[in-house]
Amino acid sequence: MTVTPTGLTKASGAAAAAAGALFIGVQIRHPHLDATSIQTTEMLVRDIAKVLMAVLALAGLTGMYLSQVRRNGVLGLVGYLVIAAGYLMVMGTAYVAAFVMPTVASFNGAYADDVLAVGKGQSATGDIGAMAAVAHLQGYAYLAGGLLFGIALFRAGVLARWATLLLAVGGVVTIVLSVMPDAFYRLLAFPNGIAMIGLGVSLWLTARDTSAESSASPVDVATVR
Repeated sequence: MTVTPTGLTKASGAAAAAAGALFIGVQIRHPHLDATSIQTTEMLVRDIAKVLMAVLALAGLTGMYLSQVRRNGVLGLVGYLVIAAGYLMVMGTAYVAAFVMPTVASFNGAYADDVLAVGKGQSATGDIGAMAAVAHLQGYAYLAGGLLFGIALFRAGVLARWATLLLAVGGVVTIVLSVMPDAFYRLLAFPNGIAMIGLGVSLWLTARDTSAESSASPVDVATVR
């Protein structure tokens, strides 16, 4: 098996599309989060899927940035670093939710409820320490990174522009939905999830077309003569 830049780019496109699909899938019929539900097997599976989603998203975003690094410019670099930091924190908090919070909830349900509430953009009734700052920083990085990176990708003009715009404006939709009831809160994943699917497919197709053009047989000069 030969590893090529084109192959890696196509793989990152597939990873981005898979991340978007997972992001949407884990929110469908998502149970209400509290100290009781976080201890269930269903939530363990969902949180592990969120960890996988974040890993795939990081691979996909890296491919998007590196495949057009010159076109993305400084704005693209800043946007990539910020949104990558956001997904790294998503991966970390999902890991904690899967493997740490169930144990904490079994003996300190009030603390678990407060951490889960802050994770959904609500207020905690007690002191949860640094978890509050992490949750807020994660949200800011996710929203600002999506906006900046989406604008950079739109300006580069290589990937599907509707998907780059959806990534950029998805943060605005997220802010609106975050102040609505829990049932609407679960719709937060849809704009960015759809954007990631669109960007991933577009990246894969772009890499495929570029590979096809570069491997096309040149005209036989001797024959022309």
